[in-house]
Amino acid sequence: MQEKHLFEYAVIRVVPRVEREEFINVGVILYCHSQKFLKVLYQLNEQKILAISKDTDVAELNTYLKALEKICIGGRDAGTIGQLPLASRFRWLTATRSSVIQSSKVHPGFCNDAGETVTRLFEQLVL
Repeated sequence: MQEKHLFEYAVIRVVPRVEREEFINVGVILYCHSQKFLKVLYQLNEQKILAISKDTDVAELNTYLKALEKICIGGRDAGTIGQLPLASRFRWLTATRSSVIQSSKVHPGFCNDAGETVTRLFEQLVL
């Protein structure tokens, strides 16, 4: 039997108008310490976002989400945050914010393969 690995994940949300508290799930970020894994998967549904707020700059949202992806990958191209250890990057990415891009609370679970798990969660919670 394969060993189960503890993982943590959060759903990435776009909140076009923070004062209205309406949001659309656009991605999932997953961290697994034992597999040295940190990844975000995202997809912007422009039609849904514009239905909530027609003035939203979807291209700008995409730029911010790409920055999250860079931080997950890490390295010098990801700036100061991208050079932190995986756990610190995950905590920074999932910190509570009152901005257009937010994350849900962090949820734990167990998995065999973190890569398969992030894909499954993305399909269930975003697509």
